[in-house]
Amino acid sequence: MSIEKFKTILSSCVPLPIENVDTDQIIPARFLKATTREGFGENLFRDWRYTKYNEPVKDFQLNDPKY
Repeated sequence: MSIEKFKTILSSCVPLPIENVDTDQIIPARFLKATTREGFGENLFRDWRYTKYNEPVKDFQLNDPKY
């Protein structure tokens, strides 16, 4: 069985003007304990996207509705 090659990927690009991103910030370790691969998107950059009170940080790019 061979896998068909693809030629085009349709996706969105989000500007993230931050240098040297700590990989522990991409998906914090406390969200990696799940036994499934679900919920990663909502926890992407969780500590940068939400305050300690779980309110969205208004000026963080991933909280902008266009992304």
